[in-house]
Amino acid sequence: MDRDRLDVDPEIEPESAPAEEEEDSDSAPAIVEDPPEPLPAAEHVATGALVIREHARLAPTGPGVYRMLDAKGDVLYVGKAKNVQKRVGAYAREYGHAIRTARMIAATARMEFISTATETEALLLEANLIKRFRPRFNVLLRDDKSFPYILITNDHVAPQILKHRGARNRPGDYYGPFAAAGAVARTLNALERAFLLRSCSNAFYESRTRPCLLFQIKRCSAPCTGEISHTEYGELVDEARNFLSGKSNAVKEQLAAEMEQASNAQDFERAAALRDRLAALSAIQSHQGIHPRSTEEADIFACHQQGGVTCIEVFFIRNYQNWGDRAFFPRADRSLDAAEVLESFLAQFYDNKPCPRLVLVSHDFPDRGLLAEALSTRAGYRVEVALPQRGEKRELMDQALVNARAALERRLAESSTQARLLKALAETLGLATPPRRIEVYDVSHIQGSNPVGVMIVAAADGLVKNQYRKFNIKSADLSPGDDTAMMREMLRRRFTRLKDVARGDDADSPWPDFVILDGGAGQLAAAQEILGELGIAGVPLLAVAKGLDRDAGRETFHMPGREPFRLPPRDPVLYFIERLRDEAHRFAIGSHRVRRKRDIASGGLQEIPGVGPIRKRALLRHFGTLTAIERAALSDLEKVPGINAGTAKAIHDFFHADG
Repeated sequence: MDRDRLDVDPEIEPESAPAEEEEDSDSAPAIVEDPPEPLPAAEHVATGALVIREHARLAPTGPGVYRMLDAKGDVLYVGKAKNVQKRVGAYAREYGHAIRTARMIAATARMEFISTATETEALLLEANLIKRFRPRFNVLLRDDKSFPYILITNDHVAPQILKHRGARNRPGDYYGPFAAAGAVARTLNALERAFLLRSCSNAFYESRTRPCLLFQIKRCSAPCTGEISHTEYGELVDEARNFLSGKSNAVKEQLAAEMEQASNAQDFERAAALRDRLAALSAIQSHQGIHPRSTEEADIFACHQQGGVTCIEVFFIRNYQNWGDRAFFPRADRSLDAAEVLESFLAQFYDNKPCPRLVLVSHDFPDRGLLAEALSTRAGYRVEVALPQRGEKRELMDQALVNARAALERRLAESSTQARLLKALAETLGLATPPRRIEVYDVSHIQGSNPVGVMIVAAADGLVKNQYRKFNIKSADLSPGDDTAMMREMLRRRFTRLKDVARGDDADSPWPDFVILDGGAGQLAAAQEILGELGIAGVPLLAVAKGLDRDAGRETFHMPGREPFRLPPRDPVLYFIERLRDEAHRFAIGSHRVRRKRDIASGGLQEIPGVGPIRKRALLRHFGTLTAIERAALSDLEKVPGINAGTAKAIHDFFHADG
């Protein structure tokens, strides 16, 4: 069973978080690990060992991958070996195992094997299967989003600069990876000011008859309308490429010399422009923090363990520049040491990401050479996995270790607060146990248009953003603005799919054990109706109705079998529920805006009442881009030729009256 894809279908979209939300180092703000499990009964271990012994006779004697499965067919563990039969045979004895291994053996009901040509292929396949099945006894990479890059295209006479994720299909030069989208946004902002490169699409470029707003605020040189020749623009592009390729000092020296020449020639306007470009470049370098002198390209992995939790801090060094760092908190058994966690993490980390020629690690492990060989095979060039001992590389590793230690200490401090909140939530609302998985549902629309429902997930680890979902509301018979009917459709689709999934007590179960609805008695009744219709029981429900005048802290709560109630002001549980509700509202509004923008892009601004083709052209001529129109103040809209006060208000309300 592919547990990564249990509740996803073409109608349900995973979250694509806004840039500011991707600054977090992981998808969860806190870590709460379960206490160590006791040693299983000897008879259960003996039964599992017998199953393994019977399968071992059929196991390949060469390299390959083995899977241990439980009675339900779920994958418990994926491993690789140079000799699979010999490795599997080691599990067949009944005594002398670590607690983790004994629990794994006791739960094993059958095994599956895949032969490979080499041990390197086995390692690559193992990483792929771990990410696919997410077995409970393997080290698991919690957050596996791709990293953003900066792309300077070369498929147009005036190259474009932009943020890029995913496959590198578009011709151009890619720079990165960056640790977070926020780092890319800051760098792009500064690069536009420093080199005046265009960020608009080719279609927008071709349609220009006058410079857009970015030219006016000195973030583009406007090659689209001939404000700069293509030859001069090409020189700016070359400077940007040189800067991003590690020749930053040479670029800055050249700009400083040109500024001095302009000043001596009393061309003070050009001197001021060059000064601003130099300041923008300095701003980029100030964000980098670490400036390696002799390390051109490397990823640095520093592992630190404390309190049964592991943190792996990653630094990205490219072209002698630091493109940011990021902390990961893989799920791993307490019995695994740092080297074991790091080894498994690395194989999964590079399963869908390009690898640099040098990977530095904080701990040595037996298969370091094998991992280097596997990464080289995948990359198509030689990759070295090294343990730095001295010099600059050791200094970089020490800095990464300091960051890993600090990040883990912050997480552990947050986790104790999270655990207390979940316990208090259960006590306040009368839940049998603190919830492991909380799902919060909300809808967003404007007078019924572009309706979107969302689900956010919170667990003992905090917010789990890679499990957020969007539901495009599609029922044709819905009355515009009928929030209750929208909630009913969303819950029916969600729980219909969940019915095919066995409910479990483990943290990875997709079943919620507490559901929060943004709304009042109507939303609660809709949820009860849907769950009853589907024959689902035992899922506690809470509907949160907004307070008088939508005041936070004055919400009314509705639960089945109870009279509506409120919580005392400044109650920590009240604040906790409000934060979850507000996060769902943020995600719902963001999802609605994305869908609305998509419809506007395809249908034009004419979807706004009172805006036709003539006014659309006037708006675009005045502001340059749809984003600028959306962000414009009401007073700015009123200044556009042909836009009267009523139309300006309609435009402003369309972009700002989210519901």
